[in-house]
Amino acid sequence: MSQLAAAATLSAGTSTGEAFQFWVLGTVAVIGALGTILMKKAVHSALCLAGTMIILAIFYLANGAYFLGVVQIIVYTGAIMMLFLFVVMLVGVTAADSLKETIKGQRWLALLCGLGFGILLLVGIGNASLHQFIGLGKANAGGNVEGLAALIFTKYVFAFEITGALLITATLGAMVLTHRERVERARTQRELAEQRVREGKHLPPLPAPGVYARHNAVDIAGLLPDGTPSELTVMQTLRERGQIRDVSDEALGDLKALEQRSAERLERTEEASK
Repeated sequence: MSQLAAAATLSAGTSTGEAFQFWVLGTVAVIGALGTILMKKAVHSALCLAGTMIILAIFYLANGAYFLGVVQIIVYTGAIMMLFLFVVMLVGVTAADSLKETIKGQRWLALLCGLGFGILLLVGIGNASLHQFIGLGKANAGGNVEGLAALIFTKYVFAFEITGALLITATLGAMVLTHRERVERARTQRELAEQRVREGKHLPPLPAPGVYARHNAVDIAGLLPDGTPSELTVMQTLRERGQIRDVSDEALGDLKALEQRSAERLERTEEASK
């Protein structure tokens, strides 16, 4: 009887609110997905992808999958995407870097993968439209989290354990591949210092970025005593990209204005003393 009731509920169709929610949020999700691959700046692409993930979490919550919805927000949107976004904002990726193809043929490979994913998506939608899913209410009878835990640790326990073993194996494999066995004696600090002297490199520590105490940005070169900027104060990555802001003229202008005000104040003091 419960299966007949569930089938009758499914045949009745979705409510107006559910349909409105799906079409509005689904449209926004598709626009965000398109913006992810069409935006020229990596920061904008990351923001579009984060918005799409949040809408997916709303879909999970609306369908009663509370655990998946919370995980979607906390793990994917809150942790992974925000970490990626902060890294992009701190390191700085220009439009030229985003459009530069480092691996030959990756655009065609991405197009092929996208086409295959689209075919799988159409097949899945067609299968869902031709068949009715019965048993969701029974699976979530004690709650979505309890139902999901029961499936993971009973019916799909071996698949779950095998997936965990594969992830651990991949982690160990990455550690083995990145490990480099030292075949020579490690040089001491004295030997490294002598080598830097012989090669004529910059011996003292590199100066900090910024101009005196008025700028602390990493893309502003520090000023030398004569007022000229020093490129050594800016990291090599920003120097190669040409993302260095020169504020030496502004700083020298402010310094001249300060000297002029000091001279005028001294003149007024001398006149007052006379």
